[in-house]
Amino acid sequence: MATPNESNRRDFLTGRAAIRVVEGLADRGAESVPEPPLIAARREPSCLLEISRRAMATDFQVYLHARQHQKGPDAAMKALDLVETLEDQMTVYREHSEVMNINRRAVRQAVVIEAGLFGLLEVALDLYRDTAGAFDITSGPLSKVWGFYRREGAVPDPEVLQQALSRVGSRWIELDRQQQTIRFLQPTLEINLNSIGKGYALDRCGQSLAEAGVQDFLIHGGQSSVLAGGSQPVHAESQPGWIVALKHPWKPNQRLGQLRLVDRAVGTSGTRAQFFYHQGRRYGHVLDPRTGQPTEGVLSATVIAPSAALADALSTAFFVMGPEKVTEFCERHPEVSAILVCPSQRRGGFDIHTIALEDDVWIPATGATSST
Repeated sequence: MATPNESNRRDFLTGRAAIRVVEGLADRGAESVPEPPLIAARREPSCLLEISRRAMATDFQVYLHARQHQKGPDAAMKALDLVETLEDQMTVYREHSEVMNINRRAVRQAVVIEAGLFGLLEVALDLYRDTAGAFDITSGPLSKVWGFYRREGAVPDPEVLQQALSRVGSRWIELDRQQQTIRFLQPTLEINLNSIGKGYALDRCGQSLAEAGVQDFLIHGGQSSVLAGGSQPVHAESQPGWIVALKHPWKPNQRLGQLRLVDRAVGTSGTRAQFFYHQGRRYGHVLDPRTGQPTEGVLSATVIAPSAALADALSTAFFVMGPEKVTEFCERHPEVSAILVCPSQRRGGFDIHTIALEDDVWIPATGATSST
């Protein structure tokens, strides 16, 4: 019988995972690299190794220097194997997952959980408190009554919405660090890690690569999460880092600007992919867990942070919080910066709010104006 790792290698060789070398990226244009990230075109030729895997309902891709690490491909495949393991642990779509086991049992008793998952839940509860409830891993019932859980959006009955709202609140989660257990203090509570789990998976991938001696890499998961380690292969006189692009909130083929990342992560939240119209009004899938209502006033929220889990979670929270509260948060946490794209007073226009963002990190596109 094949071991899980042997099966993953077979998947790799038969095309269920993909590997290719991207030569002369700048000469062929940015469209030759899957989005996102859009690795910005450079004048210098580059040589990147790309390895991909389908997991968590999206494509995870690892970019490495093609000739820098002899064992780089093996390290990348091992890291992507880990993504599949983490998905099996955290998903709410498989009854056997550890998160689903918590949801079934934690209301009756304290449940011992794996160390990495326990640490992630501690981060989630810290963020719940630090964002005044704008980030909440118990908000799943709201997504269900709005129909976003199964991508069948519909406006819920007010009474049904209120019942769902009564089941939301991370304040009812009790963690015991000494015993490494979780317990629910509200009988209908449930957790869902979709707003932080992908970023956490990227962090674990980055850790796996670093332990294998790979320091220069870029990993992304779908269209929202990026983790950059070290630098892209460029000429010695070039500035260090990886260049990724921030897309226009309505026109995905256009860029608002570029970010230069060195040992940093980016997370972006928006409603372009999931929304519906009802009686002429547009409803997006990002919900305020404190009110149960879809968030308005922000078109996209991008966060630059030390870890992908933090960037992933805060991009959702910042979408809910808006520019003023985000500015206050970043003043308390100087390691975090943000770019919020918000509707402007002119019809069809928008404003770009850069918050606590260093000049050498953000490169706005021609014609894109920002406010700080």
